Amino acid sequence: MDISQLIAEKAQITKRLKKMNYGSLEIREGNNNKYIYVHFREDGILVSKYVGEFSNELYNLILENNHIAKELKKRLKEINKELKRQNYIESELDEIVELNLDFARRNLVDSIYKQAVLEGVATTYSDTEDILNGAIVRNMTADDIGKVVNLKHAWEFIMNKGVITYPSNYAILCQINSLVEEGFSYTAGRIRSIPVTIGGSSYIPPLPFEDQVKQDIDRFKENTDIVDRAIEALLYIMKKQIFLDGNKRTAVLFANHILIQNGKGLLVIPADMVDEYKKLLVHYYETDDMKEIKNFILKQCYMPLETKNDDKI
Repeated sequence: MDISQLIAEKAQITKRLKKMNYGSLEIREGNNNKYIYVHFREDGILVSKYVGEFSNELYNLILENNHIAKELKKRLKEINKELKRQNYIESELDEIVELNLDFARRNLVDSIYKQAVLEGVATTYSDTEDILNGAIVRNMTADDIGKVVNLKHAWEFIMNKGVITYPSNYAILCQINSLVEEGFSYTAGRIRSIPVTIGGSSYIPPLPFEDQVKQDIDRFKENTDIVDRAIEALLYIMKKQIFLDGNKRTAVLFANHILIQNGKGLLVIPADMVDEYKKLLVHYYETDDMKEIKNFILKQCYMPLETKNDDKI
């Protein structure tokens, strides 16, 4: 398992542990009722947490969670040991990157909504917000809801501390696609091996080859203009159609991984400009001239990080 997969698994386990109720059980009594508390250590600090009013179901759930948490923590130790063996060190985040992560979190619903619309998902901003908050949405198909949930998981992945400090490379790209397409494609996260066509365009993307894609993505790092690098990566992934599906979502997330880790803001395609964007995208596909679509992205899609510390970037 490579480093990006280990980091992704570590992030998922950590998130799951934070959501679980587990720990040493304590039953407190008051007002003729019983209440369940748990005690556990978090980052070496003893934490007490109220879980809820006593019931046999809740009590047994915590007992079961204790067993699951033990296995998850065991796996975390194995992951950390393997990361250390592969000489991966999780570095501290620069202040500007922390600010950009906060900026991304504040705009998370908007970013996911716009990405979903770009891929033709029938959702509204309100429905997207409800899905991300765990509410029931009845006017959307299960597939469309699943795509929104997958986008949430993919954004959480790229905003993880260990992931945002990791290079924007082929491994990260594949991991993003595997999250975007989870449950929809058996080839999620794997380079496509069959021909595809693009609706509305005469352009037929050639079959991608892993070694070439790796070289192309690594070559983007030579571009010292971070925003320009992110846009070129975005357009490359979309035109190359590296994966069988989810390329637009994957491309936007990958571009944002580049921007966020450099404290350069966010990139999203406005929902009311999707048609214009796709028209320019087809023009780029068929002519290889990216001037117009680059200008469009800079003017309409790019949101710079608003901070007085720009000189630190």
